[in-house]
Amino acid sequence: MVSKDMLQLGRVRSAIRELFEFGRKRAAVVGEENIYDFSLGNPSVPPPKQLTEEMVGLLNGSDPSALHGYTSAPGANETRDAIAENLNRRFGTDFTRRNLYISCGAAAALTSVLRALTVDGNTEFIAIAPYFPEYGCFASTAGGRLVVVPADTERFQIDFSALERSINARTQGVIINSPNNPSGVIYSEETIRALADLLRKKSAEVGHAIYLISDEPYRELNYTNEPVPFVTNYYDAAIISYSYSKSLSIPGDRIGYVLIPNAMPDFEDVYDAVAGSARIQGYVCAPSLLQKAIARAAQLNLMPDLSSYRKNRDALYEGLNAFGYRCMPPDGAFYLFLEAPGGDGDAFAEAAKDEDILIVSGRSFGCPEYVRIAYCVAYDTIVRAMPGFGRLYRRFCK
Repeated sequence: MVSKDMLQLGRVRSAIRELFEFGRKRAAVVGEENIYDFSLGNPSVPPPKQLTEEMVGLLNGSDPSALHGYTSAPGANETRDAIAENLNRRFGTDFTRRNLYISCGAAAALTSVLRALTVDGNTEFIAIAPYFPEYGCFASTAGGRLVVVPADTERFQIDFSALERSINARTQGVIINSPNNPSGVIYSEETIRALADLLRKKSAEVGHAIYLISDEPYRELNYTNEPVPFVTNYYDAAIISYSYSKSLSIPGDRIGYVLIPNAMPDFEDVYDAVAGSARIQGYVCAPSLLQKAIARAAQLNLMPDLSSYRKNRDALYEGLNAFGYRCMPPDGAFYLFLEAPGGDGDAFAEAAKDEDILIVSGRSFGCPEYVRIAYCVAYDTIVRAMPGFGRLYRRFCK
């Protein structure tokens, strides 16, 4: 006998993964080069050369028992010190190792946070569409429930009237993701200030802190001249979930952190609850080799090379606009959210398969009228896919 809920999750892949697997099968028929796979957010830019050199140096020059042995459950002191110092230099903060819990990527960080904040079966977490679909799984397996606020499709910022109506005494946290997957939009400083003001007001009304949970794997993928607002500078009860997957192009290495600021109400309780949540889920002592590598990355202040992503974004956005498609220009990340001609993202994504173009329906992201295009691909893939996008537009806009 097994859990029916877990069986369902194990047998039914996410829409993104399902499409990716379809592409692998289709490539065996028509050839890898003839599949235009925009399904998965897998970085196409290689890791920084310095990171690779540091990892090789660690492997060649370190005591194996120290390199591969256990660290403290929340992470090695030197790793947390290096990250705290990096954040303090960049964002004017005053963090120490005690503010950080090293995790196996953003998913482990988020699930640890949500489980820590789930009080009972009535606990609610709010996500703002468009949102990463796995938030629903993370919230439900933590014992809570995800409530989705409809998208502001004018600017893909936040519909504050709809958000305020969704907050009640059961609300424990609001999850944001900026730069956003799938829209590529960055929440402006004006949006973050307004969100902080609203959460302070509603926290006072309901009689407990409403946490701002910021999911930030794309923080460094920013094509604008304005910085991504660092949420702990705007709201005391903010928790950051971070991953190095996208900024350092190491998605398969699964390393990141939970950050809890000093101003957090009941800081010790919140931090220790996150540590306890990570403990019961087996997320203690993230891989020690990777901890040492990201410590060096923090000391060297390694950043992604955005030139390829920017070139891809511009080619895709300009090409689609030339056909007549409607889409929001992405500020960051490596996704473009396209309004499906005819208003049915499912139908459009399915029809795109006829052109061997793999794009994800926006239904999973809370916006069924859209499709997501991940442009972290070879530039040539975008160029060669354009005629197919043109045929699709004419097919749906006769």
